Amino acid sequence: MLKQKLALALAATFIVTGSAYAQSARDYISMVGSSTVYPFATAVAEQFGKGSKFKTPKVESTGTGGGFKLFCGGVGVQYPDISNASRAIKKSEIETCAKNGVTEIVEVKIGFDGIVIASSKKTKPMALTVKDLWLALAKEVPEPGTGKLIANPFKTWKEINPDFPATKIEVLGPPPTSGTRDAFVELVMDTGCKEFSAIKALEKADEKKAKVVCATVREDGGYIEAGENDNLIVNKLVANPNALGIFGYSFLEENMDKIQGETVNGVAPTFENIADGKYPVSRPLFFYIKKAHVDVIPGIKEYVTEFTSEKAAGSEGYLANKGLIPLPPAQRKQIAADASALKTLAP
Repeated sequence: MLKQKLALALAATFIVTGSAYAQSARDYISMVGSSTVYPFATAVAEQFGKGSKFKTPKVESTGTGGGFKLFCGGVGVQYPDISNASRAIKKSEIETCAKNGVTEIVEVKIGFDGIVIASSKKTKPMALTVKDLWLALAKEVPEPGTGKLIANPFKTWKEINPDFPATKIEVLGPPPTSGTRDAFVELVMDTGCKEFSAIKALEKADEKKAKVVCATVREDGGYIEAGENDNLIVNKLVANPNALGIFGYSFLEENMDKIQGETVNGVAPTFENIADGKYPVSRPLFFYIKKAHVDVIPGIKEYVTEFTSEKAAGSEGYLANKGLIPLPPAQRKQIAADASALKTLAP
């Protein structure tokens, strides 16, 4: 039944001979999604293209949310085969996929990443906490003394903490379509806000409203959406030493000569601290495969084998050299086995 549906969906772009697919109109893998996973997927794609009979896959950085929107659009060569993600796929996205005929999805966890709050090396580091970051970036905060929620009045870092410099709060970060933004909200905003008694009281009275207050980022210039290009944020930090930037750890590692990672809750964003789970702003990374495309687009199975191999994703693999924090060996082997078997998510 699935093969019949796929044949109909691809009729305009695939040549079908009898019951078998002949040659597809697209003979390379198409990937979209997370800007954080992009450098890892690109490295695997390049390695894969050099060392196999298949063409080098095309990788696009669209952001996690934007990637799922394209991935879930339907079945056929006009839709991507793989979506890279810096968070797990949401239930609502699975439902959207299903409505559009994308009913079998394979999830592959590839490793871990830390979300870095970075600054120019010309700047003296700040000992940030999640509480400081929430106060700096929330749209509404409790008024000192009354606890009443008011529009964020803080314009400089010194107003938040007297030990911080009197520089303007200016944080460059990802847009709402980004998985990094989703993870930052979950790990920093949702955590930092709960350190205030006023928010705890609001949560008891109106949990839904409290959730919105915790997660909503200010829109008055303190937070600047810098798009899905994390290298652009790095360049802006170099140009503006007073700004902070939010992006994945791999971009910090690649630019250690120009930028530095700020500590969060006293822990520096290092490879070791993220791998050990000590750094508080870290998350798993994934890619998702459209199973309906596996037997039609050449090379998907082989690409997955390359990505999940020891030489790529292992502790000494080439992706670790690019900043990917590897999975524990036993977990990586199990995930590689599940990926090879194309084990799909439960409906």
